[in-house]
Amino acid sequence: PMGWSELMGIANRTDFDLKQHAKFSGKSLTWFDEERKEHVVPFVIEPSAGVDRALLAFLLDAYREEEVRGEKRVVLRFHPELAPVKIAVLPLLKKRPEIVATGHELRARLARRWVTLYDDTAAIGRLYRRQDEVGTPYCVTVDVKTVGDSEKGEVGDQRVTIRERDSMEQIRVPIAELDPVFERLLGGTDWGDVATAYPRAEG
Repeated sequence: PMGWSELMGIANRTDFDLKQHAKFSGKSLTWFDEERKEHVVPFVIEPSAGVDRALLAFLLDAYREEEVRGEKRVVLRFHPELAPVKIAVLPLLKKRPEIVATGHELRARLARRWVTLYDDTAAIGRLYRRQDEVGTPYCVTVDVKTVGDSEKGEVGDQRVTIRERDSMEQIRVPIAELDPVFERLLGGTDWGDVATAYPRAEG
């Protein structure tokens, strides 16, 4: 949006700086070249870069606006290594204590290795959009199928849904396999290579 801009400046100062310093300090700043058997004044290369310019470049490169089902979707497509938050754990129903408890347990477990947050302050669609906007690459959703329904005598399958930010694809993964799955995903393995091993979930 702002056209071309400098990310890093590189100034070739040649031998000017060291010659001037030697002139006014009275000290030699030469280096002896063993092959040529002579003293030389080194050239100085002066790079200038700042975190702010690099960060702005990453933000501009990652920012996307897309239309999904008639609505605008804003997403920061950060590489997982650059994403501030790696994983978000989201409960499908925050009024179900067992779903909330499982979500907090998973967040605590995953947070031992990766920056992970828990959010239950909106409906699941809104939660997904919120994580898209801040660049979180993966969301883990805990739902009724995960924990079951004790009142109906239904046993949970101990699986959660992992949603990938860019494609919005979802897969069902056993809770016991979350750590090795995220080791691969956050270690550079392509989403498609991981997703083929698990059943797709409808989103």
